[in-house]
Amino acid sequence: MLQKRKLPLLLKFFAALLSLWLLSFVSLLKSDWTPAFKLHYDWLEYTDDGSPESECNCSSILEGDQEALDQAKLLTLTRAFQKRIKISDEYYINATEDCRLFIKTRKYITFPLSKEEEDFPLAYSMIVHHKVQNFERLLRAIYAPQNFYCVHVDKKAEPSVFAAILAISSCFPNVFLVSQSVDVVYAGWPRVQADLNCMADLYNTSRRWKYFLNLCGQDFPLKTNLEMVRILKTLNGGNSMESENMPPEKKWRVTNAHQIVDGKIQAKGEAKSPSPFNLPIMSGNAYIVASRGYIHSVLHDKRIQALIEWMKDTYSPDEAIWATIQRIPGVPGSTRPNRKYDVSDINALARLVKWQWHEGSQDSLDALYPVCHGNHVRAICVYGAGDLQWLLENHHFFANKFDTDTDPIAIYCLERYLRKKALAELE
Repeated sequence: MLQKRKLPLLLKFFAALLSLWLLSFVSLLKSDWTPAFKLHYDWLEYTDDGSPESECNCSSILEGDQEALDQAKLLTLTRAFQKRIKISDEYYINATEDCRLFIKTRKYITFPLSKEEEDFPLAYSMIVHHKVQNFERLLRAIYAPQNFYCVHVDKKAEPSVFAAILAISSCFPNVFLVSQSVDVVYAGWPRVQADLNCMADLYNTSRRWKYFLNLCGQDFPLKTNLEMVRILKTLNGGNSMESENMPPEKKWRVTNAHQIVDGKIQAKGEAKSPSPFNLPIMSGNAYIVASRGYIHSVLHDKRIQALIEWMKDTYSPDEAIWATIQRIPGVPGSTRPNRKYDVSDINALARLVKWQWHEGSQDSLDALYPVCHGNHVRAICVYGAGDLQWLLENHHFFANKFDTDTDPIAIYCLERYLRKKALAELE
């Protein structure tokens, strides 16, 4: 009988203790004090782990400090540094044999950093043909478990490149290789087909993602995932991409038929027929920020299917097709083809590219942007550490081009800036 009497008393005692604990917990949450049990994410911060780039002062570089920039430039020119920064494809193949360890040591973010981001997944197409180290650092910078990533490896890529990227992708449930790869040809239709194949795979993989962004292996973000999500929400279903009237000097690209011969595109010597439905052919670039509705139209709208067939023998169709679709009435997020709706690459969100012929001194009123602090490839600036301060002043989501072989410090400092910012947003 005594045992039965004690039991209700014990239950009341523990209930009282639980109530006191809950009251204390709630008061801690309401206070400004940071409790000891609060989760910390120090383990996700990029630390100076002995990498050769860590000799640089990224804080000073991002502020444009000339002494820090000069030191970084001298470091990149040394033979010892150049030797140390190169990571072989085989390293990634071996390192990803233990995916858990690879993800942990490379500090991938494995949980949504906010409910806002979790409820607004993004879809990425990533077109790659070399430089695995560039690809892996790009993937790490943009990776979030709620997003989706389709990777297209060029059919003519080196076997070690394919094996390394496959190994990296296999470590993540939301990263996958495209179901059908193509042999990409510069300025040819296969460049568009690679994105189309990824669009279809991403569209069929999940109904959850809200926006599509396409990248190449030498892109790098200028915004955190949360920053991109918040900006995309303000578009209210609209798209953001370069789309302007075709300049006269480029019209030959879409008025003359072309073909691919021995891996290169060349003119056939034939004029093309008018565009289907008399659609005005616009000028843009290969990179876009597009709503799910836009991608649905690309895959299913009969007008766009006819446009795709017509575009296949044009020159550099990636610099016309998305811009043209963006101006077709009825496509979700589109605008009318009137020139007042024209959007330049400077005003679009998709990509910040520094073209050599638009560069100039800070005092020049004609210059679109300051001179390149790296080197040029096909008249495009391959960014150096000295470009970072200017890059981060812009509104674009991504910039092109970066190269770990020529200036890894630019990527190194940008990586750290973005990770620190993303973790600070948790607070």
